[in-house]
Amino acid sequence: MPRVLRPTGGERFRLTLNTDGRRHPLENALSLGALALGLVAFVCGFIAAAHVPASWAGLAGFAVGMYSQYVSATTAERSVNIVGVVMSFVGVVLGIYHGGFLP
Repeated sequence: MPRVLRPTGGERFRLTLNTDGRRHPLENALSLGALALGLVAFVCGFIAAAHVPASWAGLAGFAVGMYSQYVSATTAERSVNIVGVVMSFVGVVLGIYHGGFLP
């Protein structure tokens, strides 16, 4: 684990979700999908006219993030999942406050 955080010798630091050394393409895609949906929901949640995409993206991001948390394999994936879930939750709450799921 220290080698991941502080490279030794000629190695460069690489930002990766695969901290265990194995590939996890499905888990990584789910984590990044939850993060992207959470970001969309979070940003749209602060715009009153964008309450519909905020609500739906937040709901989808929350569901994807919770499933991704269930199947995650590394701590880095779990960290990204939690950030995505929290941003999705805030986005869906603000979207519901501004008008809900329907226009």
